[in-house]
Amino acid sequence: MAEAIGVEVVEARVVAVSRPRPATLFGSGIVSEFADRIGQFDAELVIVGVPLTPIQQRNLERAWNAKVIDRTGLILEIFGDRARTREGLLQVDLAALSYQRSRLVRSWTHLERQRGGAGFLGGPGESQLEIDRRLIDQRIAKLKRQLEKVRRTRGLHRAARQRVPYPVVSLVGYTNAGKSTLFNQLTDADVLAEDMLFATLDPTMRALVLPSRQKVILSDTVGFIQDLPPHLVAAFRATLEEVVASDLVLHVRDIAHPETVAQRSDVNVILTDLFGAADLESEGVPPILEVLNKIDLLDDSERPHVVNQASGESDAVTLSALSGEGCDALLRKIDDQLLAHHVVTDIDIPLSDGATLAWLYRRGDVLERDDRQMTAHVRVRLSPADRSRLAQRQLDGSGTD
Repeated sequence: MAEAIGVEVVEARVVAVSRPRPATLFGSGIVSEFADRIGQFDAELVIVGVPLTPIQQRNLERAWNAKVIDRTGLILEIFGDRARTREGLLQVDLAALSYQRSRLVRSWTHLERQRGGAGFLGGPGESQLEIDRRLIDQRIAKLKRQLEKVRRTRGLHRAARQRVPYPVVSLVGYTNAGKSTLFNQLTDADVLAEDMLFATLDPTMRALVLPSRQKVILSDTVGFIQDLPPHLVAAFRATLEEVVASDLVLHVRDIAHPETVAQRSDVNVILTDLFGAADLESEGVPPILEVLNKIDLLDDSERPHVVNQASGESDAVTLSALSGEGCDALLRKIDDQLLAHHVVTDIDIPLSDGATLAWLYRRGDVLERDDRQMTAHVRVRLSPADRSRLAQRQLDGSGTD
């Protein structure tokens, strides 16, 4: 994660902490040892891979004479470096301010409290700490209002798509699993796809035509990560709402990563929380298709086992987003998943009603057609939403029976 923002890592250590110290997290011996190592390397930054309290962060900075950030601070640095759109910047600012608010601990104790009122009757005014906290609270409230507008706008866009209903397929997965690479491969888009964490912070949507000629909207989303702090999830909830409104979720996994099973578990925990469900089998959770990516990085001995295992499961497919291998199979699998909820309808349409006939060919999968003297008898497979729209066309007097 440190290398993701261009930090040169001169030393990485795993430290066992049997009894966390409230003041410094580590024992005095570890703190002293690290102070010597930091001095030897003349290091300017120390990253601690667990959350630090404000007091611990301040005390460690004093002991080590270097800038100290914890895991959440590092993630925020990466987010700040990656955000490009106005929405992404708003989300990063909100997450950063929520984090910084708890860090305003005795930063200004050298300043006296400002006296309120005039003369000797005025009570004590605000300390610098209170002023800073109030200003941050005002800024957070403003950002939340701006993000609420973004959420409403996104909701209007979703409502517009429901009126001309294209199924939404969302890509989710651990950061750097290859979601954006797969997105580009399937849609011929040019979304930033790099071998780095959180390359995507801003959601991107493109139309995708499936083998059945059905058109869907493919959505690329922010990557997940282990123990993602709750306030970061909250800041990006406007973006992640696209996942909640999906008809199908593609869980992209880096199957060549040594911790792919743990990453799968982390993503499922976040998805369960996002959908507000007891588990991913609960009602209201869209079907989830596992996409086992990067099979081109597997050893020759591992690859057949992974491919055979996935082929025996109805909710998994293997591919290489980089080379395109297996992407056709993925499109067919998406088709099958979406069509599983479609219904076959028999309908008689006057031959004079060319608009409805064209609509059926455009929106559905026409299985049979028998032209008679005045009408065309059509058997067509439609999504539930399009079946409702067809019924509405009939009620509006389109002439169909």
